[in-house]
Amino acid sequence: MSDLLWSKPSLPSRGPKPAVTLTGIAEAGIRIADAEGLDAVSMQRIAGELPVTKMALYRYVPGKTELVAVMSDLAMGAPPDRPDLPWREALHTWSMDLYDGFTRHPWLLLSTVGRRLLGPNELMWMERGIAALTDTGLTGGEQMDSILVITSHVRNIAQQSTTFPGHTTGLSEEDMQESLTQILSTEAERFPHLTTAMRTAAGSENQGLEFGLQRILDGLELLISGRKVSTSRH
Repeated sequence: MSDLLWSKPSLPSRGPKPAVTLTGIAEAGIRIADAEGLDAVSMQRIAGELPVTKMALYRYVPGKTELVAVMSDLAMGAPPDRPDLPWREALHTWSMDLYDGFTRHPWLLLSTVGRRLLGPNELMWMERGIAALTDTGLTGGEQMDSILVITSHVRNIAQQSTTFPGHTTGLSEEDMQESLTQILSTEAERFPHLTTAMRTAAGSENQGLEFGLQRILDGLELLISGRKVSTSRH
């Protein structure tokens, strides 16, 4: 699988061009996953989208596991290059870019978990995140753990706010909000604190994402500031 994820593009050769490429196969899989979910992706389905037979696809990719790995790295893409930002602003922007990627391709929330080989684009996301913390005084382990905590928060909010193609959730976010409001209108005495909180909640888009992210960054700022003070005393 690592050869598929890390292989360099081959130089053009003489003779007729192949009917498909690995990138073209992965792009077809991405279109299917975006529209219908990851479960809808199969070698047979992709063959129906391309001018090639199912058996011919196996010349390019051994099976669905390897295909999904290539699809995931391609869908993630390289992170936007945003140089010369202070570490906090850089991480905030990085997080929002990551959130946009997850909501644009919700199936990535399923395909980028667990033990698996990482592709160049996914590693570049990690590289850019850690680069923002390089000169903060945090150790390498602290930098990597910081990115892990931020990524986990972004993933969680994206998962809570996303409807996965191919999966019915029963209620939309608006339906759930309206249902909860109706329940609390008659059950306020039973749930007084929740009712009060609901009445005063701002309800802005991505409120949970922004609130949690700012609190994580606040914690990192305290750690970084304390580390700098400790270093200056020695």
